[in-house]
Amino acid sequence: MNTRKTDKRAKGWGKKVLPFYLFTLLLFILTGCFGSKSAVSGGGGEVTGVGGGKNFSEPTPYGMTLIKRGFLRMGIEKEDSLWGKQTPVKDISVDGFWMDETEVTNSKYKQFVFWVRDSILRTRLADPAYGGDETYMITEDKNGDPVTPHLNWKKNLPRKPNEDEQRAIESLYVTNPVTGEKMLDWSQMNYRYEVYDYTTAALRRNRLNPQERNLNTDVEVNPNEVVMISKDTAYIDDEGRIVRETIDRPLSGAWDFLNTYIVNIYPDTTVWVNDFRNSENEGYMRNYFSNPAYNDYPVVGVTWEQANAFCAWRTDYLLKGLGGEARYVQRYRLPTEAEWEYAARGIDGNEFPWENKDMKSDRGCYYANFKPDRGNYTKDGNLITSRVGIYSSNTNGLFDMAGNVAEWTSTIFTEAGVEAMNDLNPQLSYNAAKEDPYKLKKKSVRGGSWKDPESYIRSAWRSWEYQNQPRSYIGFRCVRSLATTASVKGKKGKK
Repeated sequence: MNTRKTDKRAKGWGKKVLPFYLFTLLLFILTGCFGSKSAVSGGGGEVTGVGGGKNFSEPTPYGMTLIKRGFLRMGIEKEDSLWGKQTPVKDISVDGFWMDETEVTNSKYKQFVFWVRDSILRTRLADPAYGGDETYMITEDKNGDPVTPHLNWKKNLPRKPNEDEQRAIESLYVTNPVTGEKMLDWSQMNYRYEVYDYTTAALRRNRLNPQERNLNTDVEVNPNEVVMISKDTAYIDDEGRIVRETIDRPLSGAWDFLNTYIVNIYPDTTVWVNDFRNSENEGYMRNYFSNPAYNDYPVVGVTWEQANAFCAWRTDYLLKGLGGEARYVQRYRLPTEAEWEYAARGIDGNEFPWENKDMKSDRGCYYANFKPDRGNYTKDGNLITSRVGIYSSNTNGLFDMAGNVAEWTSTIFTEAGVEAMNDLNPQLSYNAAKEDPYKLKKKSVRGGSWKDPESYIRSAWRSWEYQNQPRSYIGFRCVRSLATTASVKGKKGKK
């Protein structure tokens, strides 16, 4: 992943906490070097190999399905009748991965929002300005040795808050000036996370030892050569605003590849009126995310940046509960454009996520939630989005890979598309800096949505949106690379 990197200053979130997955990786490396008790003994002088430890058999993640590795002719081979132009086509191979069976719902995204809310509240309850209950923070381990301060999630929030605790709770809410209703202050829902860029750190040109940067022994190495790296950094200023910066500086150590981000993660509920001018959609704006009636509908109004923040939180949330086996588990992320199309086409590589080119079955039932006719959004049984999973799955066990909402991918959008990518696990990634031209912030979007016609919901159809632009018709789902390509235990996760 070609991410730019980050330093960090963040008020209200405590000191920098080193990524858990970085420590587990280092532990894995050390145990790999020193963990075998019979590495050199036995075998009568013959090399017989080293017996490893216990095999890690990865269970099926909750709500995900396994997409087995395979081959795909990616793109639209025939000239597109809508635009009259050829789209990039290429033979590619993709490794196996886990993928969410459905798009991320309002309910699941609310869990993220509420986690951020409760983490802010715990931080404030430990603040002397709000009573200073230090039991909401952990500052030492079980042996009494100091550790980097972090939240104590085992400490329950107060059911009968005292005066100071009530002030802390109320500080997270605002009052609607018209209705007098208490509402969560969305502007405070900022999530800080860190991602270590292993790919960039592994590049030979970024080796700390200059002698290792070029293996050609005919080339004289300059020991004083300065390697410049880019590093993303984010902090909250004195006025409570998120400041994101990208700095260029000389490579100085392994921590230069640690990215830090702060993202306001509350969905933009105003997309329902901003996307559709001269349209009466205020009801969706007020209810779609907040009303429990829409809990099983796909979350919308989420930017590419917010979707990435959700993936980072979901990873951290998982790793904290795994214990020792966490070192093998890959992090949640957005799918690449190639992974998305490969998964959507199903086992037989169909043009749509179903077996034929028809839009409905013999009984007249539509296969997806899209716009079947000019202005007749209801012809397929829905007006806007629909509950996830109500249409049949494709042969990979995935629902709504066509229509409902279009979906973010991790891939930067270029006209060249797959032609500019490798044919093995193809990907083009770029985390645009704030000062970059806006055209560099285009991300590929796949699948079409509830408002799109038939042509847009084909598995190979390519579209895009700017990474900071929320829409009422774009959502996302997560993927996770396999810990191993060996056999996978467990049944499909329950919904």
